[in-house]
Amino acid sequence: MAEQKAVIMDADSVRRALTRIAFEIIERNKGAENLLLAGIKTRGVFLAERIAKKLGEVEGREPPVVTLDVTPWRDDKPRAGAPKPPPDPRIEGATVVLVDDVLYTGRTVRAAIEAVSHQGRAGRIQLAVLIDRGHREVPIRPDYIGKNLPTSRGERVCVRLTEVDGTDNVVILRNDA
Repeated sequence: MAEQKAVIMDADSVRRALTRIAFEIIERNKGAENLLLAGIKTRGVFLAERIAKKLGEVEGREPPVVTLDVTPWRDDKPRAGAPKPPPDPRIEGATVVLVDDVLYTGRTVRAAIEAVSHQGRAGRIQLAVLIDRGHREVPIRPDYIGKNLPTSRGERVCVRLTEVDGTDNVVILRNDA
């Protein structure tokens, strides 16, 4: 059983972080042309949709959002034999922004890069995360970060989103020993 240690971000903080990420994406890419947001299941998809909506408000054109299931490319979990998706022509030459809720060991993102590469040759791949908690096992670094959150390995970061959990916040949970 895990015990809640602290609320790190409330709904307003999450909204502001996603708005900042959207503006940073626009600035780095000189607009939203040729962007494709790939949300990593599950919460990354909803975060990508929110960022795409903000990009649309600012740039007048909302970039497409695709759902990325990285299960077939995971190296740290049993593979469920999920079929690999067919190529996606929207990926060819696009700037693909991977979106996830928490960056921890980097293994999910490594699998996401492999999933994108399997579906097409992106012009560039960038990474946006709401929370970067450190403890990398592979050399992955995000391009856009909502919040850096140093944690211990005995803690869990829980991102809650309205679409899944009925509320928006980020909390740290302490695992019971």
